[in-house]
Amino acid sequence: MKNLPSEQVAGVYHRKLGDVLVTGLSDGYVDLGYGIFRNMQEPEIKDVLLREHRISPPRISVNAFALRFGGRTYLIDCGSADIMGPTCGRLPANLAAAGIDPAAVDGVLLTHIHPDHSNGLTDATSGTRLFPNAEVIVHENEIDHWFDDEEMERAPERQRRRYFEAGRIQLKPYMAADRVRTFKSGSVLPGVTAIPISGHTPGHTAYVISSGDQSMIVWGDTVHVPEIQVAAPHVTMQFDVDPEAAAKARQMIFDMVVTDDLLIGGMHLHFPGFGYMRREGGKYAVAAEQWAFEI
Repeated sequence: MKNLPSEQVAGVYHRKLGDVLVTGLSDGYVDLGYGIFRNMQEPEIKDVLLREHRISPPRISVNAFALRFGGRTYLIDCGSADIMGPTCGRLPANLAAAGIDPAAVDGVLLTHIHPDHSNGLTDATSGTRLFPNAEVIVHENEIDHWFDDEEMERAPERQRRRYFEAGRIQLKPYMAADRVRTFKSGSVLPGVTAIPISGHTPGHTAYVISSGDQSMIVWGDTVHVPEIQVAAPHVTMQFDVDPEAAAKARQMIFDMVVTDDLLIGGMHLHFPGFGYMRREGGKYAVAAEQWAFEI
């Protein structure tokens, strides 16, 4: 047959949360090897992924979320641009499909400064801010860590280049324009509360969005591979700065989500990234929220 499509439609999904329009935005996905896990071996990982009918080695979705309320537009994370390979960097096209002009974005809240979350801030070649009217809102520990020359010097070459140097390239144009706002915890925007969950990175942060009687949590990188880490929260990743703290933070967030029955927005849950969590027999599971045509 001729003229069959070769690509999917835009990776955009809208969901109302009280008076807030929350939009899941796909930046794409990345296929990584089995070596990304610190404390689970390849045969066990393969068994889990086979049982769950998932691609092996793991395929990791990369998502961002837009919040629109009160005539203002905010992003939580902003994608990877060209740093994660050809299957990522789709956020600009999906912003356009969602009707979001980068110049109309009032703020970018970062869960942390890893490249798949922050590399869409700035054109690395020209130094141009891609969200020219936005402030960047980020935990103060992220700035302290990734701009620490001694920490950068101690890092392996690949981490130094992809994390420290790339993060500085992305943030410096906003710093120069006095467009970076840091926080420790608590309210960062009306109806948006920052929950520090250090471990994955020193300033890794989840955001709870509340409107009326509805709430959800955008939990950042609490989970990278849901098929593995939801059932086994102790499993940590090679790119966790403090693996023990990351595992404790994951357990804390899981308990919070189940206790408060919160809707989840996950940067690495399979697109569109919304779901709920349940706990049965001492184990956790995530149920993807059902698709709806009407917003």
